[in-house]
Amino acid sequence: MLVAYLDEIGETGAFVSKSHRRFNTSPAFGYGGFVISSDHVTSMSKLFSHNMRTLFKEEYENSVSSGDGFFEIKGAAVFHKGTLASPLAPAKFRVFDAMIEKLIKNFDGRLFYYADEKPIGTDKQTLKEQGALEKRESDAMRETLNRLARYAKTRSENIFIILDQINEKQRYLRAHRMYGHIYSRMHDFDEMANILEPPMHVDSKFSANMQFADWIAAFVSRAIEYQLIRDSEYGWVIDQERVRFPLRVERPFTYESKLRLWEKSCDDLNNIDVLRQERPLFPRYYGQYVDPDVAQKMLRIARASQRRQSGVEKD
Repeated sequence: MLVAYLDEIGETGAFVSKSHRRFNTSPAFGYGGFVISSDHVTSMSKLFSHNMRTLFKEEYENSVSSGDGFFEIKGAAVFHKGTLASPLAPAKFRVFDAMIEKLIKNFDGRLFYYADEKPIGTDKQTLKEQGALEKRESDAMRETLNRLARYAKTRSENIFIILDQINEKQRYLRAHRMYGHIYSRMHDFDEMANILEPPMHVDSKFSANMQFADWIAAFVSRAIEYQLIRDSEYGWVIDQERVRFPLRVERPFTYESKLRLWEKSCDDLNNIDVLRQERPLFPRYYGQYVDPDVAQKMLRIARASQRRQSGVEKD
């Protein structure tokens, strides 16, 4: 049996730009994490717990001395704008790479993501319909289930899906919708039968594997932002001197992983595409191409020269 651990990529709200006063959080929404054979769930959990407590030794010791009983470092605290400035940056990348390599080579696992790019605009422009936020969340979850079911079928395995905890009202509504989706789709797509139950929710404080999924979702979220935003601050995601697992392991993502673009002329990004160095939305030009800023500067110089020449001719 397979087990998928998933957390949210981004959030459901509207997005304009990273510099916008209000709508600046995330350009896409979806789910990311990893899929692993049930035989290796405990081994992965032990590996992550050991590495996290070693990497964040001071924070862990403070947590123990305070008597809290739980220790967790969120993915957003590992991968963020100031990641490269952190003294722990080399160790973070090294540990993250090593865990992913172990997941894939030793634990029969794969990384997974599905996300929808959001249309650019405020909530009044892009979320006009009642229940639009819930629909965005439901659409992403449905597509996530479809793709995980397909992956499970190719592996001739059943799959159990675990998500990070949400409030009770949201959990009830989501479970109701997902039950309906799985069973209504099963008639035409038999792979849906590979999903044993609608997603179960577990508080990440109680699950090391859920915390690892949170780290992966945070990393993929930064990669998606790099692909969608021209001046993204997350260029380090494609720096192969830091993020090395794409070179060390074959097919780190499931074939079914996807970033669905919003009304773009280029193709959606699938599996490893999210870590492409050449960004499809912002291609580099060679040969006769002139940077727009340089072209404007050249135009201003030419116009100034023409004005000077006109002045000389009048004299």
